[in-house]
Amino acid sequence: MSDYPSPFIPHAIELDGHRLSYIDEGKGRTIVMLHGNPTWSFMYRRMIARLAPGYRVIAPDHMGCGLSDKPQAYPYVLETHIQNLERLLATLNIQKLTLMVHDWGGAIGMGYATRHPEQIESLIIFNTAAFRSRRMPWRIRLCGLPLLGPLLVQGLNGFARAALSMAVTRPLSPEIKRGLLAPYDSWQNRVAILQFVRDIPMSSRHPSWQTLVDIEAGLAELRDKPVLLVWGGKDFCFNRGFYDRWLEIFPNAKATYLDEVGHYLLEDAFEQVTPLVEQFLQDHPDNP
Repeated sequence: MSDYPSPFIPHAIELDGHRLSYIDEGKGRTIVMLHGNPTWSFMYRRMIARLAPGYRVIAPDHMGCGLSDKPQAYPYVLETHIQNLERLLATLNIQKLTLMVHDWGGAIGMGYATRHPEQIESLIIFNTAAFRSRRMPWRIRLCGLPLLGPLLVQGLNGFARAALSMAVTRPLSPEIKRGLLAPYDSWQNRVAILQFVRDIPMSSRHPSWQTLVDIEAGLAELRDKPVLLVWGGKDFCFNRGFYDRWLEIFPNAKATYLDEVGHYLLEDAFEQVTPLVEQFLQDHPDNP
């Protein structure tokens, strides 16, 4: 990508011959920020700038996303993304961390957390899921269909472009739109966007079903962790039912529901969300 639209210099490690890009800014207690589909670490740019003066912030681009390589023949499944995160954090020798997750980052991050609960200091959860659900909006379902899906997602960039308006309640500036779309500028570079849609496990026959079942079962091991739950109430995909389910799993979570905020809550309500995050981190400075 010729014009890197973020103020941070990316780093990279090689995983099985492919480059995984990540941001690593600041020093101190570690916060790992995980994006979803069809975004990349760019979505955390303002949060990174806000927190890096007091924390070490690591924000990877999942394989196929952002500045990471975009191999065409690759196992773009939940298990692989979790393993990639494990390998990245092991390479960086991260022993304790706070997880901040959004969208697909929730399943990937909770996959890591349920396998390494002793390393998790606290959890910050934005609109996401890490448990089974029967809900899939028809717009997303269409994008996963054979023939039509590749045309819509890879050919027309319909998934990422639609999110620029559907995932927010406040119009995005042209600059932010360019930043969100920048890594996904060709059919080949949109391969992971399509594969993330196809990797949503809706039945026990799906290859990622058992991985998600295991994550859901393991969430109970995290109930003693401090949890911040902040939710955009105008999310067309992750609706109120997902928020309520998180509260069932983590009944002691510090929870805020923002009625007029969309899925990209850090675009719609950054100045509302960030003080909640900062206060939460101050209230829970050490591993419990």
